[in-house]
Amino acid sequence: RYIVCPRLARTVQQCLQRGAGPGPQPVLLEFSPGPGILTQTLLNAGIRVVALENNLAYLPKLQSLEKSLDGQLKVIYGDFFRLDPLVGGALKPPAVCSDKLFETLGVAAVPWRADVPLRIFGIMPHTLERKRLWRFLFGMYECSSIYKYGRVELNLFLSEKEYTVLAAKPGDLKAYQALSVLTQIGYEIELLHMEPWSSFITNLKTGGLSIPKTKLLPNDHLCLVRLTPQQNLFTGGLKPTNSSTFIFMVKQCLAKSSCRLSDRLNSWSLDSGGELLKALEIPENAKMSDLYPEDYRRLFEALQNSSMFSETWFYEDVFESRRTIN
Repeated sequence: RYIVCPRLARTVQQCLQRGAGPGPQPVLLEFSPGPGILTQTLLNAGIRVVALENNLAYLPKLQSLEKSLDGQLKVIYGDFFRLDPLVGGALKPPAVCSDKLFETLGVAAVPWRADVPLRIFGIMPHTLERKRLWRFLFGMYECSSIYKYGRVELNLFLSEKEYTVLAAKPGDLKAYQALSVLTQIGYEIELLHMEPWSSFITNLKTGGLSIPKTKLLPNDHLCLVRLTPQQNLFTGGLKPTNSSTFIFMVKQCLAKSSCRLSDRLNSWSLDSGGELLKALEIPENAKMSDLYPEDYRRLFEALQNSSMFSETWFYEDVFESRRTIN
């Protein structure tokens, strides 16, 4: 894991407080805080913190800090990336059930369009980073796990290459992917800070930072990114109940980004694909990589209203996609 140094901790604290309005702020859940360098900085700034730590070696120091404070810090043994695993029976720590976690936090569920009920901060491990981002997306679109409680805000240090994908624009064949489209539709994306990899401390005794290599995209920094679910996400035809189908449609479309949309519609046996494109004001020769995220949403809603479109052939692939991600 990577740990912030004192200088960077102060920068992160300032970034997290940036844009905070007047009045009480939602509690901040910090996952994998390690030795608590950032935790102490956040506490000094008056922020109420819940530390979710999965390494038993770090717990005593965090628990000692908890006892010295009057309720400003709560320490929980648990693994943020083992929230709500798809297993039967009682969970064995450090696996965590989100319902019990939120009950412990004292955070109640709020309507989707209400204010953010909880803020989360942490450094994403670069192993399985992409799959973990997908899992956040599925949870958010389906309003499951942490998103049953409302528009939970994520503040994550991501690798620069993954941030580049999240923020990519149409026409960028290297970076513009299904993850780009779905993230931009689902979240407000704000880049809070970029920091060179060398600024981070590693607790690996072998020494040196294990930096993911990439040839096609830049990856010289970790990027602190704020992902806030869109208030208007579930207006129109997109709902938590059909969002899995929408996700899979976008993934199918961008599996071959150089393919024309008209060809994809023909592969779905839509005889009136040309009429549909005309109604959506999308050029007939438009490639998948040319469409803006909102175009994909409009396409999905139009297909939902089409008498010739049936989702039944999607179901098996949608289920398999969800099972793989989880």
